[in-house]
Amino acid sequence: MTVGPDVREGSVSGLLDGRVAIVTGGGRGIGRAVAEALVGAGAKVVIADNGTGIDGNGADAAIATDAAKALGANAIACGDSIASPSTAKAAVDLAVRTFGGIDIVVNNAAILRDSFVFKAAPRDWEAVIRTNLSAPFYLTSAASAVMREQGKAGRAGGRYDWGRIINMVSSAGLYGNLGQAAYASAKAGLFGLTRVTAMDLVRAQITANAVAPFARTRVTDVIQPANDAQRSYKERALKIDAKHVANLVLALCSPAAVSITGQLVGVRGREIFLFGQPRPVARLTNATADWTPDALIAALQRDGADKMTDLTTDLEAFNTEPVV
Repeated sequence: MTVGPDVREGSVSGLLDGRVAIVTGGGRGIGRAVAEALVGAGAKVVIADNGTGIDGNGADAAIATDAAKALGANAIACGDSIASPSTAKAAVDLAVRTFGGIDIVVNNAAILRDSFVFKAAPRDWEAVIRTNLSAPFYLTSAASAVMREQGKAGRAGGRYDWGRIINMVSSAGLYGNLGQAAYASAKAGLFGLTRVTAMDLVRAQITANAVAPFARTRVTDVIQPANDAQRSYKERALKIDAKHVANLVLALCSPAAVSITGQLVGVRGREIFLFGQPRPVARLTNATADWTPDALIAALQRDGADKMTDLTTDLEAFNTEPVV
């Protein structure tokens, strides 16, 4: 659906007054844009960013500190790695101690260590999974426990519908991409975590949604194109400002979004994609006997061939001109 130019954007000032957020990877790129949008809408934000490189090596606490200073009194820095249960809890405690509660979690921090699956080092796999999947679990677990207690205690005047959890996933975890076994697996797992989180927290009026962003980030900056399709994808991605991702996150965090949960939404400039989710596309039955291997494969080829998913990568699937 295309929305025409006659639609006017409303003001976001005060939209999130009284809300408190934690944004991981909030010192740079998409995370920084999200933090700025949340503060601009009235929220108070913990910038959780240890300043590591895109490969997860090194650290620079000044990244979070400088971002928080730039955002003023409504932001505070957390410069430790969020990829441990104790640090995740400490970040939540910091939010509660400094700003009085926790209402929004944006799991955005991620690292990248690409390698073909037949060359990948286990330590690189473990590092990516720890940062991109385990860390979001740690923070979601710690924050949602506090959110539920806040609801029981009557935060927001006794009607607590403020809980919002946003997980930044990737089209690489949906389509796959060459050499990204660890990254794609972590992001696919993060979507699974999103679904279960939405189910576990729906009675508490806490939503959980996944956002697949297309924008200029450190990930797109380090892409080394191996062919013309990858080269044109990178050129197009570099045109897309992270503010569009932040705008979607802000919308999903708004009071109006209380009924939207367990969803997967993509954003590419001014385009929004509502993704379908894996469900059966064909049903094959053998009512007379157990399947033999030959019969089963023959049935799949006969009845399922036109429904099977090809090996198109995410770079190929979204290699069209964005709306910016």
